[in-house]
Amino acid sequence: MFQMSDEQRRVALFQAQPGGLGLFLHPAALSFAHVAELHRAHSALLGTKTAPAGRIGLVLTGPSQQILNNTMPQSNTQTAKSSATPAIIDEQQPEMDLNDTSLYLNRELTWLAFNSRVLNEADQARNPLLERVKFLAIVNNNLDEFFMKRIGGLKQLVAAGLTMPAIDGRSPTQQLIECHQVIREMQREQQRIYYDLVDLLQASEIEITEYQNLSEANQLQLRDHFRQNIFPMLTPLAMDPSHPFPFISNLTLNLLVTLRFPGGHDVHMARVKVPVSKDVSPRMIRVGENNTFITLDDLITNNLDMLFPGMDIESCNLFRVTRNANVELDQESANDLLEMIEIELRERHFAPIVRLEVAKGMNPTHRGMLAAELGLNESQDVFEVDCMMAMKDLFELAMLNIPELRDIPHHAVDHPQLAHDRRNIFHIIRDHGSLLLQHPYESFNTTVERFLRTASEDPKVLAIKMTLYRTSADGNVLNSLIKAARNGKQVAVLVELKARFDEAANIRWARRLEQAGIHVTYGVIGLKTHSKLIMVIRKDYSQLRRYYHIGTGNYHAGTARLYTDLGVLGCDEDIGQDLTELFNYLTGYSPPPSYRKILAAPYTLKQSLLSKIEREIKIHSAENPGLIQMKMNALEDQDIVKALYKATRAGVKVQLIVRDTCRFRPGIPGLSESGSVVSIVGRFLEHARITYFQNGGDEEYFIGSADLMQRNLMKRVEVLVPVEPPALRQELRLMLDVQLVDKHAAWDMQADGTYVRRIPSEDDKSLNCQETLIGVAERRLEAAKKHKEKRMREKLMYHFKYRLKSHDTNGGS
Repeated sequence: MFQMSDEQRRVALFQAQPGGLGLFLHPAALSFAHVAELHRAHSALLGTKTAPAGRIGLVLTGPSQQILNNTMPQSNTQTAKSSATPAIIDEQQPEMDLNDTSLYLNRELTWLAFNSRVLNEADQARNPLLERVKFLAIVNNNLDEFFMKRIGGLKQLVAAGLTMPAIDGRSPTQQLIECHQVIREMQREQQRIYYDLVDLLQASEIEITEYQNLSEANQLQLRDHFRQNIFPMLTPLAMDPSHPFPFISNLTLNLLVTLRFPGGHDVHMARVKVPVSKDVSPRMIRVGENNTFITLDDLITNNLDMLFPGMDIESCNLFRVTRNANVELDQESANDLLEMIEIELRERHFAPIVRLEVAKGMNPTHRGMLAAELGLNESQDVFEVDCMMAMKDLFELAMLNIPELRDIPHHAVDHPQLAHDRRNIFHIIRDHGSLLLQHPYESFNTTVERFLRTASEDPKVLAIKMTLYRTSADGNVLNSLIKAARNGKQVAVLVELKARFDEAANIRWARRLEQAGIHVTYGVIGLKTHSKLIMVIRKDYSQLRRYYHIGTGNYHAGTARLYTDLGVLGCDEDIGQDLTELFNYLTGYSPPPSYRKILAAPYTLKQSLLSKIEREIKIHSAENPGLIQMKMNALEDQDIVKALYKATRAGVKVQLIVRDTCRFRPGIPGLSESGSVVSIVGRFLEHARITYFQNGGDEEYFIGSADLMQRNLMKRVEVLVPVEPPALRQELRLMLDVQLVDKHAAWDMQADGTYVRRIPSEDDKSLNCQETLIGVAERRLEAAKKHKEKRMREKLMYHFKYRLKSHDTNGGS
């Protein structure tokens, strides 16, 4: 029987008096199968004529993980199924402890699970072959960044002696151990997929081979290429008592060469850096005119006799190190933020090593020597690679121009409101109202870049203010800002120098802007400015009007073709005033204000979201059930997750579209059964953020830059803007609905945190959500074109009739 103390039994009996028949259970553990059996037992009670039926009550003791994973003895199950005497009910279901660590998934492990979903795309035969190669490269690049950022951060915590567990109950050491286990398993899967793809590439006449397998003529041709283009760049560095162990740069490929003098007995070692760079050589070296490739490191290995003439080469093994990227100085004590970031970049170059990759078959003594010299734990930090090392270089193959092996090219269309209207874009926004931009489905160049380009040229534009987190050298953003300054407009740009891995580029942009006479600032001390904002002040008639762009993605023309993002172009007076106050805070000393419409971190955003979740709980009822929908990259903040658990426990439907990190667990009996988590992995990287509250029918939609992570909500400047026009809300509604019902690119999180991919039926002809939205954008533009043509025909007909009428009135003269 289920365990129940005397006190619990008395409480249950007391509650049973008015409640009718039901079930009140106090299991030590309960599986999903038993939950199903209990629901069937309870359903049977609903048919009884003796008394009204009550609820199933479960008192959950112990970690929720046990509830999900353990099973009860068979006799307990049989008792629950066959008991003829109605059990006792609980009208007030006891609340689960929201501090229970098992309710929260681990940040690092859920991100690794996302990377596994990306890896699955490389394994899917439905994807074109070179797209599968691209996904394999993305996974490897993602793991490099994960080691630099997340593993590096965990190692810092361990080194500092910090043992405090995260909300999921894992200490930094435990997280490291589990992450390494997952990564090693992922690495094995990468290797399997790599060799599968190599075979498929060969069948498509794209071959990755080895130097030794080439014909003598091809070897001679490559040797000549090596002599002229590679050999001059190589610098072998000896390792002996008179030559200290050389410095190893982050993520560079290196050859560990062991050799002897002819007839000698002593083994000598040298390190040779493989010079993969756009200035020297690509990693993949084409052989002849065909799509046959060898790697640069293979070419060097087979021509070492030029580097070490007269020496006997004993062995040559590839290795690679990954360094910690978490090198941050104290901003509070910095005299010059720009100088501080430059110092950080120099220190990152020498940062501690967190991973050593070695080619399979390396001599164990050499492997141990490398680990010792680099200060690593050999059993934990050394990863043996049994295929191509640094597979991110497969991007070079993925870019081959073979249309039949790649996705159908996607060409972003113009925004329907802007495509056929060549007026000043500020007139269009003023007359039409706000415009919702959807990238990459709609063009970045003809929307955001047009907005900035027009602002730089329009004589009525007086000032431009902008936050710049990441941008590109080949985009028009910087050129427009510089042109605006040269045209006498006031231009103020906040450049976020601490944009991870883009610090050096942002320093270059900042200096270029300063040289053009633009006022450049670097944000608020202690906060990273992550918001995506442009504000343009224009003199309209006799008054100043504020126009703006607020987006979810960076002002980067390249990523605008690869990431799904949203933006709003508008001139709402309240939002414009909010942005004015925000920019004053960013560039000056004004205190953080309260805003009229926008939600801004770190001061109003988190509390506003928590209040709106609480409001949804309060107005939720059986007649008018509550609904919260959120789309984001990551959900990590503990307070937000707790609030969502409270909402689902109250019966509010919570639908989350979370790309990667997610602490929330849907489907926990008695807690999050009305919650769901979907992850979309497809051709484009999902990057848009949407927040929706049903609010008893008075719906609220927001888009913006913030993910629901503690760092975004408390340590960054972020902005969410309400989307109010009904037509724009319909566009957001379509996007949410399409992704929630997707059958091809969607993965459903289970209650234990694992994901299951949705598999469409064989006769299902539906498209995945991204393909659907491509089609929607194209049809919307075509409809706008037809509408424009119809209006033009109507105007021409009206003009013709007017001319004809005038002709008749004047007697045909």
